[in-house]
Amino acid sequence: MAVAVDVVESLGAKFSALLPHLDERQRRLYLGSEARVLGHGGIPAVAAAAGVSRQMVASGAQELEAGGGPRGGVRRAGAGRKPVSETDPGLKAALLSLVEPESRGDPESALRWTTKSTRRLADELASQGHRVSADTVAKLLRQENFSLQGNAKTIEGRQHPDRDAQFRYIGEQVSEYHAAGDPVISVDTKKKELVGEFKNAGREWTRQGQPEQVNVHDFMDKQLGKAIPYGVYDLGTNTGWVSVGVDHDTAQFAVATIRSWWQQVGSRAYPHARRLLITADGGGSNGYRTRLWKVELAKLATATGLEITVCHLPPGTSKWNKIEHRLFSHISMNWRGRPLTSHEVIVQTIAATSTRTGLTVSADLDTTNYPSGIKISDREMTDLDHQGLHRHDFHGEWNYTLTPTTTT
Repeated sequence: MAVAVDVVESLGAKFSALLPHLDERQRRLYLGSEARVLGHGGIPAVAAAAGVSRQMVASGAQELEAGGGPRGGVRRAGAGRKPVSETDPGLKAALLSLVEPESRGDPESALRWTTKSTRRLADELASQGHRVSADTVAKLLRQENFSLQGNAKTIEGRQHPDRDAQFRYIGEQVSEYHAAGDPVISVDTKKKELVGEFKNAGREWTRQGQPEQVNVHDFMDKQLGKAIPYGVYDLGTNTGWVSVGVDHDTAQFAVATIRSWWQQVGSRAYPHARRLLITADGGGSNGYRTRLWKVELAKLATATGLEITVCHLPPGTSKWNKIEHRLFSHISMNWRGRPLTSHEVIVQTIAATSTRTGLTVSADLDTTNYPSGIKISDREMTDLDHQGLHRHDFHGEWNYTLTPTTTT
């Protein structure tokens, strides 16, 4: 029989007050005694409440059951097994040499990822004389900003022959901007959300048998409408900005969000910046074919004095946009199992999102109307090409720069 949630919460409060005052052996034995009192299911419940491993709790319980003097001593500061990266200085370099040739895109870029399994990497390292486990390989890869991406639902049509070359190009741009201390942001629209008493995916801690009540049907409430979160993720500072719109997801709304980010956050974080790099996927309100997107960015460049460069991810790779797994995924986890009853609740929940790696998020409600269907004529695009739009030599449709212009 599982331990009740309220018991776990009560233990957590008690542990947080007492455990900091105990040494390692005392904590182990104390947690083991609590697990024995709870009986079946006590070890995982105590481990979860204390935030420690089940093995630690189990060891404490076993020592108490064995009787006699306590087994094991108190670990001295700095004692214990040294990290394998210290005992084997050449391990990290050997690992990177294995991963980098198989990386998609530039292995030195901020947009890299690997498709080799950690077990295969560990086996290959072992053949080179480096004794290391698959778990340690995974830990080292995370330290080097690698992540293992799935391949489900990522191919949107035929793979473009210059996909990897475009990733290398983006990586070069990102590295150059970061080295110069200039801002690099990833942008996109998060999934639209219904506002009201609607079911939201995921589960949240509540008393047993008392789930929050929501509507049976997911028909949009005409008064509350929907929420359109458009996000800006700053790769350099690990911060996010989200504007929650209430009208349409248009290029005007996308650029308005970038403008709000710059005015409220970006200009303060980068007071000496004269240029901005935007990475975006290839479709939607910020798509490379969207004329209004370029026109609005040109206005933003002139208004801010920033030289704005845009690099689009190649077709079929939108799920590798940094904002998806650095910002949007954490927002979704933060409001899991919770109905989004109002726009204010959505904004506050987004703004409360944070991670142990330091992510912080700001959010604002944008009630402006953004009409859809605005057309940009060929003449307007020709004028833009002659004035502020400069297409790069490599895939100018994906990579281009908008420079500030002066009006006379």
